[in-house]
Amino acid sequence: MPAYVDSSALLKRFLIEPGSEQAHALLAATVEVVISRISIVEVRRGLLRIDSAVERGIAKGIFDNDVRSCVIVECDAAVAEHAADIAEAHHVRSLDAIHIASAVRSLGVGGNFITFDVRQSQAAQAMGLQVIGV
Repeated sequence: MPAYVDSSALLKRFLIEPGSEQAHALLAATVEVVISRISIVEVRRGLLRIDSAVERGIAKGIFDNDVRSCVIVECDAAVAEHAADIAEAHHVRSLDAIHIASAVRSLGVGGNFITFDVRQSQAAQAMGLQVIGV
């Protein structure tokens, strides 16, 4: 299945936390992973939660390699405008709105959206996406 994968799900590949096993299974079953360009910033920032510099470096290398096989949605003017509308209508954080707008742009209404963020998942469902993970 092709799916838009939010940063919360991407990070679970590298962090041991609730939902990590489910995220691994979902990512393994996803034929085409779609992400926003901002996911690179969010995940790299999130990897700082790994205490060991060596393990963090390994995780960064794996993530950088993973990104090469992803479809990347750029945050252009149209995505930003749609995200602003989503943020206003659904009271979600700015980056969450950009992820939702990117998913709608890339997969359309009815597309699969993998996230572990409850508030974001509610807005994504309201926008017609099929939320998986939460």
